[in-house]
Amino acid sequence: MKKSLALAAAILAVSSAPAFAHLDPAEHGSLMAGFTHPLSGLDHILVMVAVGLWAAQIGGRALWAVPSAFVGTMAFGFALALGGVSLPFVEPAILASIVALGLLVAMAVRMETAACAAVVGIFALFHGYAHGGELGAAGALPFGAGFVIATALLHVAGIGLGIGIGKLSAGGVLSRILGGITALAGLALIFN
Repeated sequence: MKKSLALAAAILAVSSAPAFAHLDPAEHGSLMAGFTHPLSGLDHILVMVAVGLWAAQIGGRALWAVPSAFVGTMAFGFALALGGVSLPFVEPAILASIVALGLLVAMAVRMETAACAAVVGIFALFHGYAHGGELGAAGALPFGAGFVIATALLHVAGIGLGIGIGKLSAGGVLSRILGGITALAGLALIFN
């Protein structure tokens, strides 16, 4: 029974999306607009949690290095967008990141930590660029700080989920199932 409840809770946590739109920076402030931005898109939530799950599967230095690489490269992508640098294929790359990271978790791929960081970094560049393109009337620095904090918290949630279900006897299988669900959700978003 405990395993069934844990599986149901994990699936719900990974597949649910908040039911609110982006906040207006004039009304709520740029920091809160940035903070809620990644929390209001299923694509962002799936990727951020998958990064944490993958880091938890790998363990060791990857627990902090892989999410840190994502956050740092995402901030760089944000700066590129603010600087007016053109980056092609942003939306397709974001959608591909959901499928790819879901598959990496589903297959429990183990690579050197630096290689894992490079993989998530490539995808993070596009996520950060998208955030920069959606800045609107928000102040760049507080908006950027807000989405960086929210992203880091989603990574922590993924790591916590991965470590938590890893303690179950079928934890490895559960993480892989969540990865498969993530990849399938990514495919659904692509064809939606």
